[in-house]
Amino acid sequence: MYLALYRKWRPRTFDDVIGQEHITKTLKNEVISNKTAHAYLFTGSRGTGKTTCSKILSMAVNCLNLQDGNPCMECANCKSILEGTTLDVLEIDAASNNGVDDVRILRDEANYTPAQCKYRVYIIDETHMLSVSAFNALLKIMEEPPEHVKFILATTEVHKVPATVLSRCQRFDFTRIKTEQIAQRLLYISQNESFDLQEDAAFLIARLADGGMRDALSILDQCIAYSENVDIDIVSKATGLVLRDYLFDVVDMIEQKNASNAIACVDKLYQQSKDLQRFVSELIEHYRNLMIVKSSDKPENLVKCLPDELDKMKIQAQNIPMTSIMRYLTVLQDCLDKIGRNFDKRLSLEMALIKLCSADMDNTIESLLDRIERLEISIKNGIVVNGNSEVNNNTRNELTTNVKEEKQVLSKNVEVSKPQPKAVSVSAKEQQPVQQDIEIKPLDVWPEIIKMLTTTDQMVAMVLRESTAFVGGDSLFISSNSEMFTAIIKKDNFTKKLKEAIYQKTGKNYKLKIKKASKPTDDKKDILDEMLLNAQNMGIEIDEK
Repeated sequence: MYLALYRKWRPRTFDDVIGQEHITKTLKNEVISNKTAHAYLFTGSRGTGKTTCSKILSMAVNCLNLQDGNPCMECANCKSILEGTTLDVLEIDAASNNGVDDVRILRDEANYTPAQCKYRVYIIDETHMLSVSAFNALLKIMEEPPEHVKFILATTEVHKVPATVLSRCQRFDFTRIKTEQIAQRLLYISQNESFDLQEDAAFLIARLADGGMRDALSILDQCIAYSENVDIDIVSKATGLVLRDYLFDVVDMIEQKNASNAIACVDKLYQQSKDLQRFVSELIEHYRNLMIVKSSDKPENLVKCLPDELDKMKIQAQNIPMTSIMRYLTVLQDCLDKIGRNFDKRLSLEMALIKLCSADMDNTIESLLDRIERLEISIKNGIVVNGNSEVNNNTRNELTTNVKEEKQVLSKNVEVSKPQPKAVSVSAKEQQPVQQDIEIKPLDVWPEIIKMLTTTDQMVAMVLRESTAFVGGDSLFISSNSEMFTAIIKKDNFTKKLKEAIYQKTGKNYKLKIKKASKPTDDKKDILDEMLLNAQNMGIEIDEK
């Protein structure tokens, strides 16, 4: 029976695991020194080695003949664990055994000593799928397990695991495997199998795997089924991938504002039954690479592509402004969000390409900035006119006028997009007729408040010594001739102490209104208007209510 590559070539020792040296070295040292923990938590993206390391660790702690921290694979314990015949190492799928009853059975079985091995090991895969009750049932035995029991939890969504469980485990984070490491592993496997794999095809498969070794082997299996001589064309045909040349061509068409050819290219891909949603994702990744190439001194460390493609990207990125790349990414991301929900994926992609080729159809701020930058670059560098690189005055004046017009449109858009501040009226009589019935009267307990502040905060009391206070509705108006008053009143600590004292004497939380050097008059409404005007001039926030 044929065995899938990811099962046939699954690592059996810590040394075979690639891309996780920070984890395998630690585990080996713990096994060698016999200082293994009673509970481990392995987390990371799919296909990075969590379950593999769990099985290797279960063999290592039970191996009768350790080889530098690795299981020997020859003793009875290693063979029985590898073949799955032992009862002492149990792999539990938490996705289908996530109830509290399942955990209770596990908890009861854990009390029995191992039948053959030194330790009874429970590997709980997809731990985050356990229910809340199941986690609670697991907590006690994880906190104080029998000496012969070890737990290994594996999950891709560690944020769903309760903190009480996390605190009882040694946590190891599995990182995405580098593209180069995956490619080298694929080439090594091809040398020991009956198929041929080209180096550039191996790198393409590694890039598609997105850091997962299992995904890479599954893609390779699919390509082998198509042809035993695996090259880039075979990978593209087997996976429905768009050839890289298409991406460079479409980007050039967008830069040349050639919507007709871009749509024709989409039609060709559609006739070939290519996945248009995947094409949009690849186009986003391509523009992301162009963005990195333009902004990074060492893009080769950040860009996932073949070596010869990086040089082509550098040339292509030189002719595209950064504002254009940012706008393209925004439009394509929006297209990717919609294309998954729309029935007609082709229409969504065509609309996006037309918008990319016709910046004047897009009135967003990003589009306007893109157009302005392109016009300014044209004026600065010159435009080829009749084979001559010089720009005549009429052309330059026309471009300058266009730049001014675009900036005017941009300024209007920015002004509209800004939140409009609420208009503040100075005259309470004109805009707030409700306040005409407010009765303004002196606060009788004001001297007592100042006296009370004298015992708690002499500085505040001294500032308020020559002040007067009036009450109007839910507001308290304070007037003072002291120059120090206006300098200190804006401090938060001052306002806080004053409000506390007012509340103790009146039992109310008033809104404080400040008036500088004013004298009360008989017209109480004019007092209110004048106070509001002076407060506005002082920069103090005014509450219209």
